[in-house]
Amino acid sequence: MNTTRSGRPALTRPDGTPLRVLVVDDDPDLAEVLTGALRYEGWEVREAGDGATALTAARELLPDAVVLDVMLPDTDGFAVLRSLHQVKPDVCVLFLTARDTVEDRIAGITAGGDDYVTKPFSLEEVVARLRGLLRRAGMARQQEDGPRLVVGDLTMDEEAREVTRAGELIELSPTEFELLRFLMRNPRRVLSKAQILDRVWSYDFGGRAHVVELYISYLRKKVDAGREPMIHTVRGAGYVLKPVTR
Repeated sequence: MNTTRSGRPALTRPDGTPLRVLVVDDDPDLAEVLTGALRYEGWEVREAGDGATALTAARELLPDAVVLDVMLPDTDGFAVLRSLHQVKPDVCVLFLTARDTVEDRIAGITAGGDDYVTKPFSLEEVVARLRGLLRRAGMARQQEDGPRLVVGDLTMDEEAREVTRAGELIELSPTEFELLRFLMRNPRRVLSKAQILDRVWSYDFGGRAHVVELYISYLRKKVDAGREPMIHTVRGAGYVLKPVTR
């Protein structure tokens, strides 16, 4: 079992990529300490010191979780949370506050927060609360030995170079495997033809878009044949791999 430098079992996103966390606090020293502790978990972390910066960072990062101070210089954390839910409705939110009244806790939970930590707090407590939130929300998995990518019922064993969907083995060519790996490492993210060419074929974009279109069609015939489609075309933008919602 893989562990973090702190000795805890490593948590990743379901596709095996690092969890993304946004820390929002107007105390730069506290934000820096929190950010360092979360990066120690192997997570991708961004900082913001006010509400406006937090929303800009959230649109870029699309975080899985946000550590959010209730009191910010330009607004309050509850207003930020409402805007965050428009950017990413399923984001987990851990509120930080210097106030510890029943009314404050109720306000945080009513606003859509998932948990509440009162200052001063221990870093261990914040990390433990976040790990629990992310696992309960189904946004994190414990990383086992051996690299596996999982998106919905589609699974890729990178070492064995095996792909299954709903337990059924899918035979792929080396190029199809690399293309699917790139899509699975970026689930729900629209990837342009230029990005795909650069990552899978190491080509510049000029004049080779048909190569991507051709191999996407190959993948669809193997991955989506007779099933609900997971590979989608976003007209004018590129392609996206999404788990089937039921």
